[in-house]
Amino acid sequence: MKKIFLFALIAIFTLQSNPINAQETSRKAPEFAKIDASPLDLVLYKNQDEAVVARVIYSRPMKRDREIFGKLVPYNEVWRTGANEATELTLYQDMKVADVVVEAGTYTLYTIPGEKEWTVILNNRINTWGAYEYSDIEDKVRIKVPVRDSPTTIESLSMAFAPQADGTDLLIGWDNKYVEVPFKAVSK
Repeated sequence: MKKIFLFALIAIFTLQSNPINAQETSRKAPEFAKIDASPLDLVLYKNQDEAVVARVIYSRPMKRDREIFGKLVPYNEVWRTGANEATELTLYQDMKVADVVVEAGTYTLYTIPGEKEWTVILNNRINTWGAYEYSDIEDKVRIKVPVRDSPTTIESLSMAFAPQADGTDLLIGWDNKYVEVPFKAVSK
């Protein structure tokens, strides 16, 4: 009986000095990042068989009553075409851009916005922040495309693929402007 009493006494003192209580043993809550002001998004182009042909990953800054082109995004300067990391385009099959065959792979998509036309650039250097590391030596292809007026205000930078008979157009729009970048299928 003395042994049972001794064990019970030890157990009581052990539990009091080292409680196994969920409230008292809670750990620090994990810290998650806040929602980015320019959230990351992606857009896919699928063929008729639903296989992914192209993907664009980009950050979507908001207009927020700001003057965008010519002010926030200066004219005639290389732009990352979004916010944060530079926009990346992945082609899962060879495509033709401006009569240049662009091999399947990942490229950084830069633009040089102008009032009447944009220069769209596919660049070999990837995983870059902004346009700070841009070098035209790494350009794979450049194409000039006309600027179009959007019938409505595009609050957040947006991209979409518009399938065409011979490929797709990548639409890039923000504020009251957009451009169409043609990607053609490569004949086999």
